[in-house]
Amino acid sequence: MTAQLNLDDTLAALADPTRRAILQRLSEGEARVTDLAQPFAMSLNAVSKHIRVLERACLVRRRRAGREHLLSFNHQPLDEAVTWIEAQRALWTARLGALDALLQAEDRVASPSAETKGPAR
Repeated sequence: MTAQLNLDDTLAALADPTRRAILQRLSEGEARVTDLAQPFAMSLNAVSKHIRVLERACLVRRRRAGREHLLSFNHQPLDEAVTWIEAQRALWTARLGALDALLQAEDRVASPSAETKGPAR
């Protein structure tokens, strides 16, 4: 899977508040699927669908202990998303800084001519 597809899956998984709440709970430690589902006003099947989206994005790992399914948080996809976001921020900060400098230079060039015209009537 390419980095862009991973980023797409990560951002899509994070777009839902239920999935973010599940990740928040898993950031505290490993949990059973049934324990994760308990605070939500939805069926276990609906919570399982959210968990599958998180697994597809590699944000959640599943392991079996007998009949129980235990889930844990995997931070790596979030780290990759942060790296991409920071790179975009740096790029746009530089571009907007250059644009600001250009506009200020144009304002300085235009300013003296506006002062020599005299007051507007």
